[in-house]
Amino acid sequence: MEIIPAIDLREGKCVRLIQGQYDRQITYQDDPVAQAQSFHDAGATWLHVVDLDGAKLGRPVNTRHIEAITAKTELKVEVGGGIRDEEAIRETLKLGVQRVIIGTQAVNDFGWFSLMAETFRDRLVLGLDARGSTVATHGWQEVSQWTLVEFAKKAAVLPLAAIIYTDIAKDGMLCGPNIEQTRTIAEAVHIPVIASGGVSNLDDIRRLDAVEIIDAVIAGRSLYEGTLDLQEAIAATRH
Repeated sequence: MEIIPAIDLREGKCVRLIQGQYDRQITYQDDPVAQAQSFHDAGATWLHVVDLDGAKLGRPVNTRHIEAITAKTELKVEVGGGIRDEEAIRETLKLGVQRVIIGTQAVNDFGWFSLMAETFRDRLVLGLDARGSTVATHGWQEVSQWTLVEFAKKAAVLPLAAIIYTDIAKDGMLCGPNIEQTRTIAEAVHIPVIASGGVSNLDDIRRLDAVEIIDAVIAGRSLYEGTLDLQEAIAATRH
């Protein structure tokens, strides 16, 4: 199982939002490139980047910082946040990232998302964010009519790189990931599923790793606050 450290960008700084709430922000690092390099030095090969300003505004914002990360580190980078049209996908890929995460627009216009998945085969990731069992959109500010599993199944027929499932209630809370819901999604589809939200320590990593059909896990606040050591987490998942 891959351990993917996360950088959430707001006004060019590395932050975390508690349960996705913009008024509950913790700022950790002013230099995202330095933070990304430290993750690489600890053994990470992938980096998960969320443009929080972009998610809120509906268009990419922190592109300069993302491009600096891809140019100055050897990390493979996946990026989400405010990417809602074809031009935004193309421009994001031009920054040197490997994968683009689409959430809101995939739910709002599945026909468009299907076309984009075919156009950018194996370069798009579905960001499946949820409150309970219902998919959320617009930077987690709105709730859709879709349930997690039904939308995952609908999207899994497309040539996607992966599905990232985030339990919003657990995100940034250091209370443990929603392993059962992640397992349910992974059992329902035949493409890689990435767990996100709530990871707090090495025990969480081991419990996720024990579910062999979960391909990767994203860790954020636990790494910044020292409750999870990235090198130990990577070592624990190498069999």
